Amino acid sequence: MTATPDDVKRFRAFLQEEVDGIYTYQRLAALEAEPRLREVYERLATMEVRHLELWQTQLRNAGVDATPGRPSTKARFLMWVARRFGSGTVLPIIKAFERDATDMYTGDPIAEAAGLPADEAQHARIFSALGRSTSGVQGSLIGRIETRHRALGGGNALRAAVLGANDGLVSNLALIAGFAGAAPGQGAIVLAGMAGLVAGASSMALGEWISVTSSREAAEAQIAAEREELALDPDAERDELALIYQAKGLPRDAAERLAAVLMADPEGALGALAREELGIVPEDLGSPWTAATASFILFAFGAVIPLLPFLLMTGGPAIVLSAALSAIALFGTGAAITLLTGRSAWFGGMRQLVLGLLAAALTYVIGTLIGGVTGAL
Repeated sequence: MTATPDDVKRFRAFLQEEVDGIYTYQRLAALEAEPRLREVYERLATMEVRHLELWQTQLRNAGVDATPGRPSTKARFLMWVARRFGSGTVLPIIKAFERDATDMYTGDPIAEAAGLPADEAQHARIFSALGRSTSGVQGSLIGRIETRHRALGGGNALRAAVLGANDGLVSNLALIAGFAGAAPGQGAIVLAGMAGLVAGASSMALGEWISVTSSREAAEAQIAAEREELALDPDAERDELALIYQAKGLPRDAAERLAAVLMADPEGALGALAREELGIVPEDLGSPWTAATASFILFAFGAVIPLLPFLLMTGGPAIVLSAALSAIALFGTGAAITLLTGRSAWFGGMRQLVLGLLAAALTYVIGTLIGGVTGAL
């Protein structure tokens, strides 16, 4: 089929993208002191050379000049930044460029026939692994970071429980304090507290269920796509996995052996690809029902604390006891949150205590003002 002027224009744009890619990877390789990581960049550059040759062939077939141009100003500036401030500063940008290239090639029949969208997507995933460390990719360091992330951030039930209790306590304490300030009567205060408890717990549970369900569905869709890629082109997935392990610090031969061993078991290979390429731990996707239930129960538990004294007594003693119980609970939840943040338990507890009581004091004052105005009407 004869190439149209628009085809030629597109081929030239694609050719320039590959010129920039080769230039970028070659410069990153020259800047990299770590031999294994330098080899990864060199292999990526070699893959881009294959892409460049594809577009040169298309231009020659169209009867036009196929000589590659100079790297673009964008690519030269990016590598100036890398030389000046370190290659780690530009890795997220290069990852974004690779994702853009994936989108650019998707839908182009020539590019798709040559597997270019998959290649560019592979490059982006490799840069996801590289970008986790800005001072060289050290496997042990990345391992520690990922382990800590999974331990603290992956527990949906724990997170939902701690934050649910905190939200229930603070929101209902502020609500009850506002009503107590307005002094509408014991029944109105108890009704407001119960309504805040039920409505808040239901809202938190629903929000947590939607959040975890959406995250789980998105992760499962990505894993399904990875499963399809694994079935269609296992050799490419094996090479990609080997490159990622090499980028994380393994010698090339060891990375290739490890990838080959993992690929021998399809399900094991899928789990490894999900972890290394997508950053997803299939076993830690979490249960939306567990998270929702924990959120509901713990929100209700937190919300009942400032309400309980008003169920047993009235007036000033109820307000004082509610504030005292809430203060103890605020400190406790603040200290518990440090299990997720790693901060000092004393610091977390005191911060939560001060902020929670300030919120209650503010709503109490506002309630008092509103109660005075409505009482005068």
